[in-house]
Amino acid sequence: MMKARLPGKLGVWEPTSQSIPSALDAKRQCASESGDAMTRLRVALVQLDAGSDPETSVAAAIRLTDEAAAGGARLVALPEYLQYRGPDDGYRASARTVPGPFTDAFADIARRRGCWILVGSLAETSEDPARPYNTSSLIDPAGRIVAIYRKVHLFDVAVVDGPVDVESARVSPGDRLVVTDVDGVRLGLSICYDLRFPELYRELALAGAEVLTVPANFTERTGRDHWEVLLRARAIENGAYVIAPSQINGPPGQPAFGRTMIVDPWGTVIAQAVDRVEIVSAELDTERVAAVRRQIPALANRRPSAYGRVTNGQADEANVRESLEPRPA
Repeated sequence: MMKARLPGKLGVWEPTSQSIPSALDAKRQCASESGDAMTRLRVALVQLDAGSDPETSVAAAIRLTDEAAAGGARLVALPEYLQYRGPDDGYRASARTVPGPFTDAFADIARRRGCWILVGSLAETSEDPARPYNTSSLIDPAGRIVAIYRKVHLFDVAVVDGPVDVESARVSPGDRLVVTDVDGVRLGLSICYDLRFPELYRELALAGAEVLTVPANFTERTGRDHWEVLLRARAIENGAYVIAPSQINGPPGQPAFGRTMIVDPWGTVIAQAVDRVEIVSAELDTERVAAVRRQIPALANRRPSAYGRVTNGQADEANVRESLEPRPA
């Protein structure tokens, strides 16, 4: 699939009509002819236990990021809310500019270790001081922020015997989707609650994403039943890798589920964290993406022209009558 950058929109891409599998195969062919080894990506995901002191939380994330990069990861990914978890006022106070002092510390590691870093999410200052953005940033090996995604779907829920949260009271939503590039591998960015909106991931896949990122602070109450199921579903539906670094533990009454996970395009879990702060890693091979999409070409087999023809009531009765009419022999 061919992609064209939209002017003025950092890291945002739109697809043309060429099919996904054909585009990926063409990409592999070009790489083969040029001698470029660009289908494999070593990733490390950091599972954190961020607290209510932003400086302490960021320092812990920096230490583990450096450890993951020293271990050979080309891409290090961190979870959502890595700088702070606690009451809303503290979240607002933890907001910084992006780029800013928190992202600068990760940029230093990227330059020193020569790796990419997905800063899962930080509170980014917005026009509304009471509602910063929940922002994911991708930093390249030169220490530059090359993509920014602001969480689109906000966690406004009330679960029986579980979490009650109104994220929109403390966070401003983003308004665009982001697909970007890491060493020739296409990443589609998302954050936590976005996971429940499959249409977002389909758009990312149609725009060329081969790896879907889901930094999260997924609640324990919902996570034990939904986390793995949703991650595997998004991988299977789109024939893509899913990398999901998560938080563990957390504030009283709203613990995070953890279980940081890497899922392959077939929906197989290939790495998973246990219930502690740790680093998990795997090697992603985008040849696997192309192979799965050739076997089950769901992206190419879509029929968008039929999707708007949802009927009900009298329209349904008319459709039934039409379908029962005798057909010409």
